[in-house]
Amino acid sequence: MREQGARLSWQLVEVTGPSMAPTLLHGDWLLIQKVSSGAEQVREGDVVVLRHPLQQDLLIVKRAVERRESGWWVMGDNAFVANDSREFGTVPHELVLARARGRFRPPGELQRSVAGVASWAASCVRPLRADRSFSRRLRAR
Repeated sequence: MREQGARLSWQLVEVTGPSMAPTLLHGDWLLIQKVSSGAEQVREGDVVVLRHPLQQDLLIVKRAVERRESGWWVMGDNAFVANDSREFGTVPHELVLARARGRFRPPGELQRSVAGVASWAASCVRPLRADRSFSRRLRAR
């Protein structure tokens, strides 16, 4: 993930890697809001930006699945990529840095038709809300 901008409460970051597919794809941009007190503002189901617990110079994007005493259990939406709490356990609250509020998906290729441009425009910007959470779908199975 690459950051753009200074240390503001709202920032744009670029997603790299497949761990959050299909919700977030490589090359998507996220509008994130920094959380002030660790993870107090984070709810189950939120997409969050955090420091990797084993490599703290690496920022990662995951879904906050469950809040535990020792921190957050986080998972990627792509079940085939295990770089999440299944690999490194709970993430301490202080390593949770921000919540994702929206996603912008740049066009993948040149759109040649009006219908293609309209389809991309209708799907390129999406809010990311906890009520549409991956963790809720997991509990429903």
